Amino acid sequence: MTPAGGGSSPLGISLSGLAARIRAGELSATDAVGACVERIAEREADVRAWVDWDPGPALADARARDADARRGPLHGVPVGVKDMIDTADRPTRYGSPIFADRRPASDAACVAALRAAGAVVLGKTATTELAAYEPASTRNPHDLARTPGGSSSGSAAAVADGMTPIALGTQTAGSVVRPAAFCGVLGFKPTFGLVDRTGVGAQAPSLDTVGWFARRAEDLARVLDVLAPGAPPGEATRVAIMPTPHDAEADADEQAALATAAGALADAGVEICDLAYPSEWEGLTEAQIDVQACEAALTLGPLRAEHEAQMSAKLLGLLAEGDAVTPPAYAAALARARAAAAALPAVMRGVDALLVPAVRGEAPEGLESTGDPLFCRAWTLLGAPAIAVPAGRGAHGMPVGVQLVGRPGADHALIGLAGRLQQALGETPGRLGLTPASRGGGEPA
Repeated sequence: MTPAGGGSSPLGISLSGLAARIRAGELSATDAVGACVERIAEREADVRAWVDWDPGPALADARARDADARRGPLHGVPVGVKDMIDTADRPTRYGSPIFADRRPASDAACVAALRAAGAVVLGKTATTELAAYEPASTRNPHDLARTPGGSSSGSAAAVADGMTPIALGTQTAGSVVRPAAFCGVLGFKPTFGLVDRTGVGAQAPSLDTVGWFARRAEDLARVLDVLAPGAPPGEATRVAIMPTPHDAEADADEQAALATAAGALADAGVEICDLAYPSEWEGLTEAQIDVQACEAALTLGPLRAEHEAQMSAKLLGLLAEGDAVTPPAYAAALARARAAAAALPAVMRGVDALLVPAVRGEAPEGLESTGDPLFCRAWTLLGAPAIAVPAGRGAHGMPVGVQLVGRPGADHALIGLAGRLQQALGETPGRLGLTPASRGGGEPA
């Protein structure tokens, strides 16, 4: 096993800590970006989190930030951007040879918002092919022989390994929550439609959602303030443990993590209750599968005419599944989703969030698969905010995460709850590991 962390650049690098020190004049943007560059240089050959990696533009942007007046709350903070999300100064290839020469004319709306807030784009992180199921080259930083998950594999691994304090991803089934759980970081999928998707490569437009990864909940909240400034504040004080139709698929490690999380939340003063899985939600997983496959076939299927030879067997299989979904079946799946979403306020009346599995357990061995999004599909279809929170280690010493699901629109409340859980579990904040004069040592971030 190759442990994540160590080396000359810190594993626990914090967005909030960096922003505060840059704002106070204790640290330059060039130092902050330089620390990430050093960490990437040290570990990228093993982890393979990046697909467009040239430190020159990022360091030039950092120097420009140091010469400018402070732009906003992320001034000088480094970020990674999934290769499904457009950047005007770097290629966006969607993890596919079909788009090897693609250079966007402008930033995606979410990238433009981050830059306007002062962030520095480090580079593009690896994605699975067109955000589907063919793995990227990324490996789990905790064990290079295990998957980091997908499709936002590079972003999750980069944050987990201390290469960047924050990274954007996307989720259509479980592509933020699953890699976060496998890599031992926080992964947040906001309420569907809350964050502008303009400039983000589509797979299934009824499901595609921009999300992001961090090591601390307060960092997730800071990015939410930038990408969705109208998101209301809130607090979550009552959490329901809800059995799902798939709980038998969660192994002993995941079940132990759920019990640990429930106990930690109770110790932190959060009220814990039990809530039955409602009959209105039966079949949601199957409906999500049909919607994703059908819309992927409609969105990506036209590529087959000219580029089938450049498409993986897994992607072609997804498109074939979508071709087989009849219009009545697709309409029925959407109707089921609408009915379930309409029932959600009543189901969660008096409850602020649900505690449910995130994954089956530890990241699987091997790099041929990205793992199963089984435990994420229903919540993605409902459009509810969801967040993966690390909750211990499994039998092989790998991270195991749990999932908190909130009410649509109550994104800040859910992130705050994740922060309480993280604190109750005894997560130790990372250390910045550098000073304005040198890299090494340093103060707590």
